[in-house]
Amino acid sequence: MTQIDPIYIGKDATGQLLNTAAAKGLKRFAIIADTNTFKALGSHVQNALKSKGYDVSSIVLEGEEVHPNEHYLVEVLVKAPLGDCTFIAVGSGTITDTTRFISHRTGRSFIGMPTAPSVDGFTSIGAPLILGGIKTTIPCQPPTAVFADIDTLTHAPPELIAAGYGDMIGKITSLADWKIGSLLWEEPHDEAIAKRSQAAIDLAIRNVDAISQHTEEGIKFLMDALIESGLCILDFGTSRPASGAEHHASHYWEMKRIKEHGKTMLHGAQVGYALITVAAQYAKIRALSRTEAMDRLEAAVLPNRETEVANIRHGYGELADDVIKDHLAFLNMSEADFDAVKRRIADRWDEIQATAAKVPAPEVIASYLRKVGAPTSAEELGLAPEEVAPGFEYGHYLRNRFTVMKLSRILDVPLG
Repeated sequence: MTQIDPIYIGKDATGQLLNTAAAKGLKRFAIIADTNTFKALGSHVQNALKSKGYDVSSIVLEGEEVHPNEHYLVEVLVKAPLGDCTFIAVGSGTITDTTRFISHRTGRSFIGMPTAPSVDGFTSIGAPLILGGIKTTIPCQPPTAVFADIDTLTHAPPELIAAGYGDMIGKITSLADWKIGSLLWEEPHDEAIAKRSQAAIDLAIRNVDAISQHTEEGIKFLMDALIESGLCILDFGTSRPASGAEHHASHYWEMKRIKEHGKTMLHGAQVGYALITVAAQYAKIRALSRTEAMDRLEAAVLPNRETEVANIRHGYGELADDVIKDHLAFLNMSEADFDAVKRRIADRWDEIQATAAKVPAPEVIASYLRKVGAPTSAEELGLAPEEVAPGFEYGHYLRNRFTVMKLSRILDVPLG
């Protein structure tokens, strides 16, 4: 397992950074932040490092919304100092992923300093970027250390805390989809990592009241859970333990809204809202008897390739060619391949049902989200009614992964 040392969540994270910098003999730093996170913590970190004689550059990204896209990646690359230095990501998901990518591609290390408990990617290896309009996760590197200042986290905007909670409990269906993928699509699976991820979910659910009250203890519980989820991604090597149908819908909404409106909603808020619908699909699978499921399997036919390609083109427009490439394993299925998937569904129906039974009812999930102030309706999230269904109709094309949405299509279990 890759070592991130230290991972610190507590008081005076900047002081801990200074101690580590001295112990590791670090000399030069480049802080990456946006205008909000520089004000919240970055300026303090910069001044503290300079007061100890360190060479410090600060790159502060400006804009109403900063996205991990070509524009901001190039800006950081152009402004980054030449020569040896350690990057410090002062921010949440976008800043961390931008720093992760640039540090990796320039052969340097980076330290994470989260300013909000809003995502699970602080300790992961992948950088979810928006390249050519497509949400793409690029394998990069984890931070060498993480210093999360509890005062800064506790005073983060409430909507960011709620988003972190949505991202965290979104792993409920991520784990279920991962298991389904291993059963039906022969995707690699690691039971030990699945158990660790489930324990992180349980930590967030068990402490929902303290998290909703934004107490230091509650925020630390949430941050602990998010950090562990990121470590599960890191140790497995891909985002599979933490990303399923709920994330695919979120990615689709994000891509469409950035393209059409130039801005999007918070990632974790989208994931939490999508989670409710994905949990409802699991409830429908759970309600099927074996007899009904086998009848539906008997009636299932291989999706027509031309129709599927047309659907992708309709859903993704000019981005369709890249999506088609990622979806070839499904598009190129033969009748024999499809029959093999159907046989696996039949043979492993009891395991599928047992997996579905572990997903809480959508009403229960919605109650958790409401407690922390996260959106549970399209209106609260900021999605127009007509924008909702396409996230599930087209989102599943984004990854070569088998989720409950793929299973629902085969079994003809409609959405909604």
